[in-house]
Amino acid sequence: MPLHFLTADGELDAAPSDAPLPYEDRERWRRPYRPGPWRVGGAALLLLLASYLLLSALIIAVAGALTGAAGCASGAVLVIAYALRLLRVGVWVNARGIRQVGLFTTTTLAWEDVAAVRTVQQPVRWLGLPRTVQGQALLIEPRRREALRAVLTDHGADFLARPGAFDRAADVVEGWAAEHRRRP
Repeated sequence: MPLHFLTADGELDAAPSDAPLPYEDRERWRRPYRPGPWRVGGAALLLLLASYLLLSALIIAVAGALTGAAGCASGAVLVIAYALRLLRVGVWVNARGIRQVGLFTTTTLAWEDVAAVRTVQQPVRWLGLPRTVQGQALLIEPRRREALRAVLTDHGADFLARPGAFDRAADVVEGWAAEHRRRP
């Protein structure tokens, strides 16, 4: 079911559901792919848990135990913050560089500092868990420091069971790198 209120002037309606998002402002940080169903589903479940925690906080507050209500409400705020951060995890690009957003860390590289962007076959983590499987990964090799961990994998929360989406996202990131590394 399309959510028309999320699109601006129908610009995303014409694009296929796995197509990269369009870019008008190249200076703004953008994700070159849509978040996957595993990531969105996990965040939705966390927000559902937060709604139960907020309802519990309301019931506890009406019962008169304000410290317990504050504990439930603060737990709900932490779960909401975790769900929102989970949705932000991924690769973001703009005209100045590439940003790898993790759950607790963010690494930003300028395009001038990127030596190579390539897709390789290697063992990758399945949904970010310790179990590894053979898959594809997009690697960023910086010029002056050690290589970053794989920025995109075809078995991650954004691309599991969507190999075409991984290929398009990897091509878009490689295209951004090729376009902006050759600029003076």
